[in-house]
Amino acid sequence: MSIKKTTGSQTTCYVIAYDIPDDKRRTRVHKLLSGFGRWTQYSLFECFLTKKELVLLRSKLAEHLEAAQDSVRFYPLCASCLDKVETVGGPLPAEDLLFVI
Repeated sequence: MSIKKTTGSQTTCYVIAYDIPDDKRRTRVHKLLSGFGRWTQYSLFECFLTKKELVLLRSKLAEHLEAAQDSVRFYPLCASCLDKVETVGGPLPAEDLLFVI
């Protein structure tokens, strides 16, 4: 399932989806995931992670989640699956840009 090499460590593409009913926790998780990958749908990220980064991300997520209410799912994609990903429909989500003058 390894996709590419980065500084000697192999990475895997993970589709990470989350369902979090609380706005505050959902915002924290969104910001956290933004530091690890690309936001592609409203509750979905695509992240290329090494094993170490995956462990770090799971650890950081655990600090913000309520196990009884929140759900985060990790779907690993192999290289051949990644090549078959299709997007149909509207534009991708975009982060708000902040300009400081």
